[in-house]
Amino acid sequence: MKLPAHHRYTHSAIPTRPDYSWPNGARLALTVVNNIEHFAYRQGLGSDVTGPSPVQNQRAYAWRDYGNRVGLWNLLDLLDELGIPSAHNCNSAVLDACPEIAPALRARGDEFIGHGRTNSERQDILWEEDERRLIEESRDRLAHHAGVAPRGWLGPYIAQSPHTLDLLREAGFTYVMDWPADDQPFWMKTRAGPILSVPYSVELNDSPALVMRHHTGREFAEMIIDQFEEMLLQSARRPLVMSVVLHPFILGQPHRLRPLRQALRHILARRDKLWVTRPGELADYVSTLPEGTVP
Repeated sequence: MKLPAHHRYTHSAIPTRPDYSWPNGARLALTVVNNIEHFAYRQGLGSDVTGPSPVQNQRAYAWRDYGNRVGLWNLLDLLDELGIPSAHNCNSAVLDACPEIAPALRARGDEFIGHGRTNSERQDILWEEDERRLIEESRDRLAHHAGVAPRGWLGPYIAQSPHTLDLLREAGFTYVMDWPADDQPFWMKTRAGPILSVPYSVELNDSPALVMRHHTGREFAEMIIDQFEEMLLQSARRPLVMSVVLHPFILGQPHRLRPLRQALRHILARRDKLWVTRPGELADYVSTLPEGTVP
Protein backbone atom coordinates (compact mmCIF):
# COMPACT_ATOMS: atom_id res chain seq x y z
CA MET A 1 0.00 0.00 0.00
CA LYS A 2 1.33 3.44 -0.94
CA LEU A 3 -0.09 6.27 1.15
CA PRO A 4 -0.05 9.91 0.11
CA ALA A 5 3.14 11.54 1.40
CA HIS A 6 4.62 15.03 1.59
CA HIS A 7 8.31 14.33 0.80
CA ARG A 8 9.35 17.36 2.87
CA TYR A 9 11.47 15.38 5.36
CA THR A 10 12.51 11.79 5.95
CA HIS A 11 11.80 9.77 9.05
CA SER A 12 14.22 10.19 11.97
CA ALA A 13 13.75 8.62 15.42
CA ILE A 14 15.02 10.95 18.12
CA PRO A 15 17.34 8.42 19.90
CA THR A 16 19.31 7.81 16.70
CA ARG A 17 20.43 11.43 16.11
CA PRO A 18 23.75 13.10 16.87
CA ASP A 19 24.02 14.75 20.28
CA TYR A 20 24.65 18.46 20.78
CA SER A 21 23.99 21.14 23.38
CA TRP A 22 22.47 24.59 23.38
CA PRO A 23 24.53 27.69 24.24
CA ASN A 24 26.33 27.64 27.60
CA GLY A 25 25.95 23.86 27.73
CA ALA A 26 22.19 23.99 28.29
CA ARG A 27 20.25 20.91 27.28
CA LEU A 28 16.74 22.35 27.36
CA ALA A 29 15.71 25.44 25.37
CA LEU A 30 12.59 27.35 26.43
CA THR A 31 10.59 29.55 24.05
CA VAL A 32 7.55 31.56 25.12
CA VAL A 33 5.62 32.48 21.98
CA ASN A 34 2.61 34.79 21.97
CA ASN A 35 -0.04 35.19 19.26
CA ILE A 36 -1.33 38.67 18.46
CA GLU A 37 -4.31 38.53 16.11
CA HIS A 38 -6.91 40.72 14.43
CA PHE A 39 -10.32 39.58 13.23
CA ALA A 40 -13.06 40.81 10.91
CA TYR A 41 -16.22 41.99 12.59
CA ARG A 42 -19.07 39.47 12.19
CA GLN A 43 -17.33 37.86 9.19
CA GLY A 44 -14.78 35.14 8.44
CA LEU A 45 -13.20 32.82 10.97
CA GLY A 46 -12.36 33.17 14.64
CA SER A 47 -12.43 31.40 18.00
CA ASP A 48 -15.41 31.61 20.34
CA VAL A 49 -15.20 31.08 24.08
CA THR A 50 -18.53 29.25 24.13
CA GLY A 51 -17.54 26.26 22.05
CA PRO A 52 -15.86 24.71 19.00
CA SER A 53 -18.47 25.98 16.50
CA PRO A 54 -18.00 29.75 16.70
CA VAL A 55 -20.65 32.31 15.86
CA GLN A 56 -19.18 35.51 14.46
CA ASN A 57 -21.15 38.07 16.45
CA GLN A 58 -20.20 41.09 18.53
CA ARG A 59 -19.61 39.03 21.68
CA ALA A 60 -17.01 36.73 20.09
CA TYR A 61 -15.34 39.68 18.37
CA ALA A 62 -15.15 41.69 21.61
CA TRP A 63 -13.77 38.72 23.58
CA ARG A 64 -10.93 38.38 21.10
CA ASP A 65 -10.41 42.14 20.94
CA TYR A 66 -9.89 42.10 24.71
CA GLY A 67 -6.52 40.55 23.94
CA ASN A 68 -5.31 43.62 22.05
CA ARG A 69 -6.85 46.15 24.42
CA VAL A 70 -5.99 44.53 27.78
CA GLY A 71 -4.69 40.96 27.70
CA LEU A 72 -1.53 41.64 25.71
CA TRP A 73 -0.47 44.35 28.14
CA ASN A 74 -1.07 42.01 31.07
CA LEU A 75 1.16 39.40 29.43
CA LEU A 76 3.90 41.88 28.54
CA ASP A 77 3.95 43.11 32.15
CA LEU A 78 4.32 39.50 33.30
CA LEU A 79 7.12 38.80 30.83
CA ASP A 80 8.90 41.96 31.98
CA GLU A 81 8.44 41.00 35.62
CA LEU A 82 10.03 37.59 35.03
CA GLY A 83 12.67 38.76 32.56
CA ILE A 84 11.50 36.45 29.77
CA PRO A 85 12.36 37.28 26.14
CA SER A 86 9.52 36.45 23.81
CA ALA A 87 8.43 36.18 20.19
CA HIS A 88 5.06 37.16 18.79
CA ASN A 89 3.16 35.60 15.91
CA CYS A 90 1.62 38.77 14.48
CA ASN A 91 -1.21 39.15 12.01
CA SER A 92 -0.08 42.08 9.90
CA ALA A 93 -3.55 43.65 10.23
CA VAL A 94 -3.23 43.88 14.00
CA LEU A 95 -0.16 46.10 13.78
CA ASP A 96 -2.01 48.45 11.43
CA ALA A 97 -5.16 48.50 13.58
CA CYS A 98 -3.50 48.79 17.00
CA PRO A 99 -0.63 51.30 16.73
CA GLU A 100 0.62 50.80 20.30
CA ILE A 101 1.63 47.17 19.79
CA ALA A 102 4.65 47.28 17.48
CA PRO A 103 6.54 49.95 19.51
CA ALA A 104 5.98 47.96 22.70
CA LEU A 105 7.38 44.78 21.14
CA ARG A 106 10.34 46.66 19.68
CA ALA A 107 11.08 48.23 23.07
CA ARG A 108 11.39 44.72 24.54
CA GLY A 109 13.66 43.57 21.72
CA ASP A 110 11.16 40.83 20.93
CA GLU A 111 10.84 38.97 17.65
CA PHE A 112 8.05 39.52 15.13
CA ILE A 113 6.98 36.28 13.41
CA GLY A 114 4.80 36.20 10.31
CA HIS A 115 1.26 35.01 11.07
CA GLY A 116 -0.65 35.93 7.95
CA ARG A 117 -2.79 39.00 7.47
CA THR A 118 -5.64 38.09 9.81
CA ASN A 119 -6.96 35.04 11.61
CA SER A 120 -10.26 35.60 9.86
CA GLU A 121 -8.81 33.73 6.87
CA ARG A 122 -6.81 30.59 6.15
CA GLN A 123 -4.06 30.24 3.57
CA ASP A 124 -4.39 26.50 2.92
CA ILE A 125 -7.49 26.96 0.74
CA LEU A 126 -5.97 29.57 -1.58
CA TRP A 127 -4.60 29.17 -5.10
CA GLU A 128 -0.83 29.39 -5.18
CA GLU A 129 -0.60 32.95 -6.48
CA ASP A 130 -3.14 34.19 -3.94
CA GLU A 131 -1.20 32.48 -1.15
CA ARG A 132 2.03 34.05 -2.41
CA ARG A 133 0.35 37.46 -2.22
CA LEU A 134 -0.85 36.78 1.35
CA ILE A 135 2.66 35.80 2.47
CA GLU A 136 4.35 38.76 0.81
CA GLU A 137 1.78 41.28 2.06
CA SER A 138 2.13 39.97 5.62
CA ARG A 139 5.93 39.99 5.40
CA ASP A 140 6.08 43.54 4.08
CA ARG A 141 3.71 45.00 6.68
CA LEU A 142 5.60 43.31 9.51
CA ALA A 143 8.85 44.65 8.11
CA HIS A 144 7.33 48.13 8.08
CA HIS A 145 6.36 47.92 11.75
CA ALA A 146 9.30 45.92 13.08
CA GLY A 147 12.04 47.62 11.08
CA VAL A 148 13.25 44.24 9.83
CA ALA A 149 11.57 41.52 7.79
CA PRO A 150 10.38 38.47 9.74
CA ARG A 151 12.32 35.25 9.25
CA GLY A 152 9.85 32.88 10.91
CA TRP A 153 6.29 31.93 10.00
CA LEU A 154 3.26 30.36 11.65
CA GLY A 155 0.19 30.23 9.45
CA PRO A 156 -3.23 31.24 10.75
CA TYR A 157 -4.72 28.10 12.33
CA ILE A 158 -1.32 26.45 11.84
CA ALA A 159 -2.48 25.59 8.32
CA GLN A 160 -0.45 25.11 5.15
CA SER A 161 -1.22 24.33 1.53
CA PRO A 162 0.94 21.93 -0.50
CA HIS A 163 2.90 24.98 -1.74
CA THR A 164 3.34 26.93 1.52
CA LEU A 165 6.88 25.85 2.36
CA ASP A 166 8.09 26.66 -1.15
CA LEU A 167 6.43 30.08 -1.09
CA LEU A 168 7.82 30.91 2.33
CA ARG A 169 11.38 30.02 1.35
CA GLU A 170 11.05 32.01 -1.85
CA ALA A 171 9.80 35.00 0.18
CA GLY A 172 12.91 34.91 2.39
CA PHE A 173 11.63 33.00 5.41
CA THR A 174 14.18 30.67 7.00
CA TYR A 175 12.09 28.76 9.54
CA VAL A 176 8.51 27.66 10.20
CA MET A 177 6.58 26.45 13.24
CA ASP A 178 3.61 24.78 11.51
CA TRP A 179 4.87 21.20 11.75
CA PRO A 180 4.55 19.94 15.38
CA ALA A 181 6.36 16.68 14.61
CA ASP A 182 9.29 16.87 17.02
CA ASP A 183 10.89 18.18 20.22
CA GLN A 184 14.01 19.12 18.26
CA PRO A 185 14.39 21.31 15.17
CA PHE A 186 14.71 19.56 11.81
CA TRP A 187 15.33 20.59 8.21
CA MET A 188 12.62 20.43 5.54
CA LYS A 189 12.93 20.47 1.75
CA THR A 190 11.56 23.20 -0.51
CA ARG A 191 12.07 23.93 -4.19
CA ALA A 192 14.18 26.97 -3.15
CA GLY A 193 16.36 25.18 -0.59
CA PRO A 194 16.05 23.99 3.02
CA ILE A 195 13.84 25.59 5.64
CA LEU A 196 14.04 24.79 9.36
CA SER A 197 11.14 23.47 11.42
CA VAL A 198 11.30 24.93 14.94
CA PRO A 199 9.23 23.13 17.62
CA TYR A 200 5.94 24.84 18.42
CA SER A 201 3.50 23.02 20.65
CA VAL A 202 -0.12 22.31 19.79
CA GLU A 203 -0.40 20.63 23.21
CA LEU A 204 1.12 23.28 25.49
CA ASN A 205 -0.98 25.85 23.69
CA ASP A 206 -3.73 27.75 25.48
CA SER A 207 -6.09 27.88 22.49
CA PRO A 208 -6.71 24.13 21.99
CA ALA A 209 -6.26 23.44 25.71
CA LEU A 210 -8.64 26.05 27.12
CA VAL A 211 -10.97 26.88 24.25
CA MET A 212 -11.36 23.45 22.65
CA ARG A 213 -10.74 21.10 25.58
CA HIS A 214 -12.01 23.45 28.29
CA HIS A 215 -9.05 23.09 30.63
CA THR A 216 -8.83 25.68 33.36
CA GLY A 217 -5.98 28.15 33.70
CA ARG A 218 -4.68 26.19 36.68
CA GLU A 219 -4.80 22.92 34.75
CA PHE A 220 -2.84 24.60 31.95
CA ALA A 221 -0.26 25.81 34.47
CA GLU A 222 0.07 22.24 35.76
CA MET A 223 0.64 21.09 32.18
CA ILE A 224 3.46 23.62 31.85
CA ILE A 225 5.13 22.39 35.03
CA ASP A 226 4.73 18.70 34.12
CA GLN A 227 6.10 19.32 30.63
CA PHE A 228 9.09 21.17 32.06
CA GLU A 229 9.97 18.58 34.69
CA GLU A 230 9.76 15.67 32.26
CA MET A 231 11.65 17.45 29.47
CA LEU A 232 14.36 18.58 31.88
CA LEU A 233 14.81 14.94 32.88
CA GLN A 234 14.86 13.76 29.25
CA SER A 235 17.30 16.48 28.23
CA ALA A 236 20.09 14.68 30.06
CA ARG A 237 20.02 12.27 27.10
CA ARG A 238 19.39 14.72 24.24
CA PRO A 239 18.83 18.45 23.62
CA LEU A 240 15.19 19.46 23.58
CA VAL A 241 12.99 22.48 22.93
CA MET A 242 10.04 23.33 25.18
CA SER A 243 7.61 25.89 23.77
CA VAL A 244 4.85 27.60 25.72
CA VAL A 245 2.19 29.10 23.45
CA LEU A 246 -0.04 31.96 24.57
CA HIS A 247 -2.91 34.09 23.23
CA PRO A 248 -3.64 37.41 24.98
CA PHE A 249 -7.43 37.02 24.84
CA ILE A 250 -7.08 33.67 26.64
CA LEU A 251 -4.08 33.71 29.01
CA GLY A 252 -4.19 37.50 29.31
CA GLN A 253 -7.34 37.19 31.44
CA PRO A 254 -6.44 38.12 35.06
CA HIS A 255 -7.75 34.90 36.64
CA ARG A 256 -5.42 32.88 34.38
CA LEU A 257 -2.40 35.12 34.85
CA ARG A 258 -1.85 34.05 38.45
CA PRO A 259 -1.36 30.32 37.76
CA LEU A 260 0.67 31.16 34.65
CA ARG A 261 2.98 33.34 36.76
CA GLN A 262 3.40 30.52 39.26
CA ALA A 263 4.22 28.00 36.52
CA LEU A 264 6.79 30.26 34.88
CA ARG A 265 8.40 31.07 38.22
CA HIS A 266 8.69 27.31 38.85
CA ILE A 267 10.55 26.91 35.56
CA LEU A 268 12.79 29.94 36.03
CA ALA A 269 13.95 28.68 39.41
CA ARG A 270 16.07 26.33 37.25
CA ARG A 271 17.14 29.01 34.81
CA ASP A 272 20.77 27.91 35.15
CA LYS A 273 19.76 24.66 33.39
CA LEU A 274 17.93 26.42 30.53
CA TRP A 275 18.50 28.45 27.42
CA VAL A 276 15.59 30.92 27.51
CA THR A 277 15.44 32.17 23.96
CA ARG A 278 13.35 33.16 20.97
CA PRO A 279 12.65 30.93 17.94
CA GLY A 280 14.76 33.09 15.61
CA GLU A 281 17.77 32.87 17.93
CA LEU A 282 17.29 29.11 18.13
CA ALA A 283 17.20 28.90 14.33
CA ASP A 284 20.37 31.00 14.11
CA TYR A 285 22.17 28.66 16.50
CA VAL A 286 21.07 25.56 14.58
CA SER A 287 22.52 27.05 11.39
CA THR A 288 25.98 27.11 13.05
CA LEU A 289 25.97 23.38 13.87
CA PRO A 290 27.95 21.02 11.63
CA GLU A 291 26.02 19.63 8.69
CA GLY A 292 24.25 16.41 9.63
CA THR A 293 23.90 17.28 13.32
CA VAL A 294 20.28 18.28 12.83
CA PRO A 295 18.25 15.88 10.66
